[in-house]
Amino acid sequence: MRIRQHVNPLGAGFAEFRGERPVWPENAPVEVEVGCADAQFLFERATVDPDRFYIGIDIRDRVVDWVNDKARAAAVPVAAVFCSANHHLADLIPEAGAARVYVNFPDPWFKSRHHKRRMVDDALASAIARILAPGGELFFQSDVWPVALDALAILERHDHAFENLAGEWSFWKSGNPYGARSWREASCEAAGSEIWRIRYRRR
Repeated sequence: MRIRQHVNPLGAGFAEFRGERPVWPENAPVEVEVGCADAQFLFERATVDPDRFYIGIDIRDRVVDWVNDKARAAAVPVAAVFCSANHHLADLIPEAGAARVYVNFPDPWFKSRHHKRRMVDDALASAIARILAPGGELFFQSDVWPVALDALAILERHDHAFENLAGEWSFWKSGNPYGARSWREASCEAAGSEIWRIRYRRR
């Protein structure tokens, strides 16, 4: 499957919700991955804890279809949604409806003129704060230092909503505690690349 790797999230076509909302589980805690790609992380989470429901969000419709086909074939509690999290996260997930939110290795958009396309911004931080249940967790990972530092700076501005579990202005040093890895994380670890992680709890 050939999938375009970089899609401009500020494209006008993403302002309108065109995805399909998943059937919301009645009794299962929900975990959300923003920018799920092939959802390897969520499929591994579903193996570790099959009693939860996992929602992946991506702005590439072909990869969303592929994830949903795979989840149906494997009969696992994973669903992908085609939409822009920066526009629709707070509409897609009920208020305080998520137990955890993951942002794994977002596109770095290295050029200065493209920094406005980076996923983590104040609007996304506010949307995540809205959907996270009290005590819920936000976990961010990147192997690109400027992207991780920008994300930390943005999330620290929202300290009224989030408590940094490593301490103020600190990265999480104890590795990935969730028993699942995205393809990018596995690749970085195999290559010995440094990964910067941030872990917050919803106040």
